[in-house]
Amino acid sequence: MRRAPRPGWRGGLALGALALTASIGLPYLLVQTLGLGLRREGRRHHYDLALTFDDGPDPLTTPAVLDALAAAGARATFFVLVTQAEAHPGLIARMQEEGHQIELHALKHVHPWLRSPWGALLDVPRGAARLAHVTGVRPRLHRPPHGAYRLATLIGQRWAGLEGAHWSVEARDWHPASTPQSVTARVLALAAPGAVIVMHDAGPGAVNTVPALPGLLAELSLRGYSFHTLGTLPGLAPLGRADLPRRLSRLTDQLFDRLGHIEPVAGRADNAFRVGVLSLPSGPIVLKSGQVMEKGAKVLDLHVRSDHMVDFGVKRGMRRAIAWDLPWLADEILRRPDWRAAEAIYTLGTLASLAAMFGFETRELPPAETRRLTRWGTLLRRAYGTARHAPSARLSIMGLDDFLARFAGKGKDQAEGGPAPGPAELGKPQAQESARRSR
Repeated sequence: MRRAPRPGWRGGLALGALALTASIGLPYLLVQTLGLGLRREGRRHHYDLALTFDDGPDPLTTPAVLDALAAAGARATFFVLVTQAEAHPGLIARMQEEGHQIELHALKHVHPWLRSPWGALLDVPRGAARLAHVTGVRPRLHRPPHGAYRLATLIGQRWAGLEGAHWSVEARDWHPASTPQSVTARVLALAAPGAVIVMHDAGPGAVNTVPALPGLLAELSLRGYSFHTLGTLPGLAPLGRADLPRRLSRLTDQLFDRLGHIEPVAGRADNAFRVGVLSLPSGPIVLKSGQVMEKGAKVLDLHVRSDHMVDFGVKRGMRRAIAWDLPWLADEILRRPDWRAAEAIYTLGTLASLAAMFGFETRELPPAETRRLTRWGTLLRRAYGTARHAPSARLSIMGLDDFLARFAGKGKDQAEGGPAPGPAELGKPQAQESARRSR
């Protein structure tokens, strides 16, 4: 005869689930995923970024990382394992002498979810005290192993007087399928102003980071980036509730891009534009050049990264677009047969006045489409903190040949009367240096 379950067993399960949610689920969602309270990126209005390295120091790999940073004149932040720091104080001393920032990773490199609550809590204050004994300076930041959080981790940080530090770009140098080339390509695709990049100077990730780092630093320098420690990265502050609308709007853009097969120009997150390919939804449209655009004609669908324009400001954003982003887009069109086959480039939205300054012609939209896009533009402005009503949405369009004639090979150098690089060279140091001078 089967025994009846003890009274209250369902209540015990419910309490266990509630405790697990409070201990791991909520910290994972609010802190690890949304980043509330963590320092994970700086202001996005200058070409500044921070390189960070985890899991060291290791005498077999960390010196090569320090050599590459020194050759590039770059400073970085190292989140160190305390036992490694105690075993190799000479490497810690070199980091300090060369101007790098040293912060706490952990006493034990164990995923916080796999530790007892008490062990996860005590790891932080004990690790901070022992690291301070090695460096002579008490750490200010803590990045737990795997960037993972549980409630005990947060309590431990508060107890130790430390703030959590995360990242906005993960190099994935630790992944078994990664190579130095894939690590370089990933970072260059995802790097953006204000980014905090995480790599590894020890452990499995160092196998890829060490050979990748010199070339990566050189390319980021050519793009105009300045390298900072987390302590000097402008605008690095804990994310709060006021940042949520901005982050959610970025996630909405990413979802929209995925569904609409829209991609960043040249695969770069620091380009102001994204592009898709579609059929012209209305027509015919007669351009000033005499070109007739029939309904259904193949066009490039241009989207502006709203956060870039907000962060850089309209004037600086326009200078940046003319000096770098639009020439880069023209070069990408010339490289890609599927884009070059389009008849025109067009955009729908509330930035028609800005598009007109780039040479686009504007047309009215059907009333329902105008209302929908205008409401969306107003919502974005509020999410980014401008809190003004957007102007009425319009269609902006330019023939593709006219666009290429206007922007291909015509970066900042030509605008100032100097020689302009050819279209095939726009992805190389000339265009990158031109963009850097325009900051």
